[in-house]
Amino acid sequence: MKKVEVLLGARSYQIQIGSKMLAHLGTELKKLKIPEKILIITNTTVAPLYGDVVAKTLREAGFALETLILPDGEDFKTLETVSRIYDHAVSFGLDRYGTMLALGGGVIGDMAGFAAATYMRGINFIQVPTTLLAQVDASVGGKVAVNHPRGKNLIGAFYQPKLVFIDIDTISTLESREIRSGMAEVIKYGVIADDQFFSYLEEHTVYDDHFLTEIIEKSCTIKAQVVKNDELDQGQRAILNFGHTIGHGLEAATSYQVYRHGEAVAVGMVGAALIAQEMGLITKEETDRIKKLILRTGLPIRFTGVNWDELWFHIQADKKAQSGNINFILPTAIGSVQIAPVEPSLIRKVVEQELQG
Repeated sequence: MKKVEVLLGARSYQIQIGSKMLAHLGTELKKLKIPEKILIITNTTVAPLYGDVVAKTLREAGFALETLILPDGEDFKTLETVSRIYDHAVSFGLDRYGTMLALGGGVIGDMAGFAAATYMRGINFIQVPTTLLAQVDASVGGKVAVNHPRGKNLIGAFYQPKLVFIDIDTISTLESREIRSGMAEVIKYGVIADDQFFSYLEEHTVYDDHFLTEIIEKSCTIKAQVVKNDELDQGQRAILNFGHTIGHGLEAATSYQVYRHGEAVAVGMVGAALIAQEMGLITKEETDRIKKLILRTGLPIRFTGVNWDELWFHIQADKKAQSGNINFILPTAIGSVQIAPVEPSLIRKVVEQELQG
């Protein structure tokens, strides 16, 4: 088992990464000394795959359980769905010492985390992410939220879990498109923080257990360090949004129905790199390396079906917009980025000339 520590004082926790882990979840939760009642929150895709094994290990460890199975999909990441979680928690008799456990991908983790943060002003929260994207990014760092029609994750909180428990074997049940989507966030970490990690990704094409363990551990380590330095997103943590300004706009403009999160972020990373190139911050050669790795991974570098006005409408509503200015995370080299405002005219130029079509 690999372990990554997220050091946040009293809110510190551990990320555990390994194979054949799920059957030992109950033992690990007993070590945390959390009270016996746990509400498992999962979805219709994940429950048939892992619901029984998780329930079995928790019951064997002495926990009392209820399971809430929600619909699968980004379009269900709403306050209405979270209200269902509250209703189930009340019916179960979950009190302020109880625990919500997210078993699923980023959508389940975000909703369960937001519910845990707000139910009785905050109860215990456990992350058991089952998608690559959630394992390398969404489950770590304590950002929990639901979407609004105008933008992604506009309603949320900062709320750290007690444990992030990652079994890489869950990746084997993902469709290839979902794995590619997760790889977008992995590539992001190389661009923003570690040129050697980026080179490692360029050199490896076989997604075996060793590779998956390495990239999950490295991604979590990078994110844990950034979160330690800026838990509440007041400065450095913004670099984790590389590719997300255009990406979130694209997701919202298509009502979360067309592009997976990682696919939209991939387009957004190319857009940010091209903007940086236009501003003289990064060379064409390094921009081309980013584009080449994204393409080789099977991710898109362009989009269709959304015009500039639609995209811009949603970009302006994104959380990263401040007083009308759009701050971008712009690469200055592989492994280094800076935060800078970008003129709307330049964003439009790159979108219409390079990203559309």
